[in-house]
Amino acid sequence: MAAKKSTKKEQTVEERLRTLYKLQMYLSEIDSIKTLRGELPLEVADLDDEIAGLGTRISKFELDAKEVASNITEQKIKIETSKAKIERYNTQLENVRNNKEFDHLTKEVEYETLEIELAEKRMREFGEKQKQIATQIAEANDVLKEKKLDLEHKQKELDDIVSETKAKEEKIRDKAKKVEASIEPRLVTAFRRIRKSARNGLGVVPIQRGACGGCFNKIPPQRQMDIKMGKKIIVCEYCGRIMIDPEIAGIKE
Repeated sequence: MAAKKSTKKEQTVEERLRTLYKLQMYLSEIDSIKTLRGELPLEVADLDDEIAGLGTRISKFELDAKEVASNITEQKIKIETSKAKIERYNTQLENVRNNKEFDHLTKEVEYETLEIELAEKRMREFGEKQKQIATQIAEANDVLKEKKLDLEHKQKELDDIVSETKAKEEKIRDKAKKVEASIEPRLVTAFRRIRKSARNGLGVVPIQRGACGGCFNKIPPQRQMDIKMGKKIIVCEYCGRIMIDPEIAGIKE
């Protein structure tokens, strides 16, 4: 039994160009939707990072505050310990038996008095540090509050735009996929590579007034004729975009 011949007709170069330009139009529409969203997705991501960073910073300040509070408590204990010793030494001074014992107890009282003064000095220093940390925490919390409100506002704005454009974008993507499926993979790969490197995302451009519609460099008359004939795929020698005759593309120059 003879093998059944494929009924699928191979596209001409002109048909390939027309289909490729149609795909370009769909992808340009999707790009326009993304442009409508603007920098919002990036701004939302940046705000998320900032908020996380502020949270980490505040946590560090709070740990520092606990450490300082612990240091103050430690100095208070030292003061109480020294005061108890002084009280004990003073009681002993009332019952000294000789000068040597008197001198020893007097020096101990002086030493503990200096310890109290040093502890009080350190407490004052820690107290100042505690105030600074409290100010830093308050300022960071104020900034955090502002950033959260800003994020809430921008996230809502982004959600509104996405909800408005999501259905439209999905429909266009479906159309683009169907068109892309009808183009040979090798040509799609080349088109996507050109489109990726193009500043405005245009991989296929119509010639306009004898010039490339992408970079606007003049095209020699013979090359213009070849493009108009649509017998082969021609790329711009300056920008590398695929060029198409406006009539083949179905547009008026």
